[in-house]
Amino acid sequence: MTFSEWGRTSPRDAAHEIHRRIQTRLSPAQQRAAIAEVSSEEELEESFARVDPKAPLAGVPYFLKDLYPVAGRSMRAGSTFLPEVRPPASSDSTLVRRLRDAGAVLAGRSHLHEFAYGITGENPHYGDCEHPRFPGRLTGGSSSGSAALVAAGIVPFAIGSDTGGSIRLPAAFCGLFGFRLSPRDATIADALPLAPSYDTAGWFTATGADMLAALRALVDPTAAGREPRGIYLELPGLDAEVAVACRAAAARLATVRDPDAEAALLGAFASSTATYNTVVADEAWRVHAPWAEKFKERYDPGVWQRLTRAHALTAADRAAAAQSAHAIAEAWRNYFRSHDFLVLPASPFPALTKAGCTLENRNRILRLTTPASIGGQPVLTLPVALPSGLSTGLQIVLPEAGSFVAPWALKHFTGR
Repeated sequence: MTFSEWGRTSPRDAAHEIHRRIQTRLSPAQQRAAIAEVSSEEELEESFARVDPKAPLAGVPYFLKDLYPVAGRSMRAGSTFLPEVRPPASSDSTLVRRLRDAGAVLAGRSHLHEFAYGITGENPHYGDCEHPRFPGRLTGGSSSGSAALVAAGIVPFAIGSDTGGSIRLPAAFCGLFGFRLSPRDATIADALPLAPSYDTAGWFTATGADMLAALRALVDPTAAGREPRGIYLELPGLDAEVAVACRAAAARLATVRDPDAEAALLGAFASSTATYNTVVADEAWRVHAPWAEKFKERYDPGVWQRLTRAHALTAADRAAAAQSAHAIAEAWRNYFRSHDFLVLPASPFPALTKAGCTLENRNRILRLTTPASIGGQPVLTLPVALPSGLSTGLQIVLPEAGSFVAPWALKHFTGR
């Protein structure tokens, strides 16, 4: 069901349909892995009944990644202990308020890779989040529950967050449309942080038309006054079938080459993974330091290992990261002086199995996603089908969230 179809559904039927779909489309184990909390049918019916039918997202149900505050509710952020160190929220987050004003209905909260510090969708506490159409393969993370719930058709819309690819990768793995905003935007400012320099809010939809509706309601992009100019940049490390599919899909949007721009970007991006890892380790440890040692036995071991990398960082590491981050940001500024968008692959391979969730594959992913993270760039992700039936995606990197390129790209890419 699309946004418009949900908007035409009665409050009682909409509330019942969400619960019916949860029970019939997700196994009990995957319900536990994807869903942190779901409102009762009675609560949902009341929420749908209160919606202004003229609101832009009237009657559109959504799930919220469980790191945005909801008044009166405790947040777990994929962990088992966060409610022990943080009281229930006193008010709704900025993003929840904006969505309510736009007519969207909060159906529940979704699980995530613990503390949003992981890219695979694994979670030892609630279960690994699997691709709804390919059991045994993971959704990607950290916005794993949100992606799974849209991919399974439980809801047409879900909120995630993206620090180093946490919307872009699940969108690519699950065949969804994704959008990430900019760091330090009001929509992310009151969420539980991972690394404030790179954290962004964003969302998933199942269709391009629904993504366009969400953009118009929440971002209000400028009107297109001309044909935009952009290029496709193929970064190294792609599986062969992904490289072929991404080149073919990108040709529908980026039809020219610019060898000088390509060379400049490739040179600047070469150190992006190391830079990202250094900055995020430092910032994440500062967030967790007040409680980390007390609860270290209750962290996902992989998350704990990433958190404590900060202890091994030297002054030289931090100086190199700062210099690299400046060079990457400058490369983006130079690029957007003469271009309107850049197309990059969103994943180097399709959805991984548990055995494929290795450090090597994590680094292959981050090579693609961290350049936009470090530059603070908004990104539209478009799904790209693979011959196997699985999917990858394209990142459409934008100079600002309200760029006219996002609606243009959606229309050109989907043919609508």
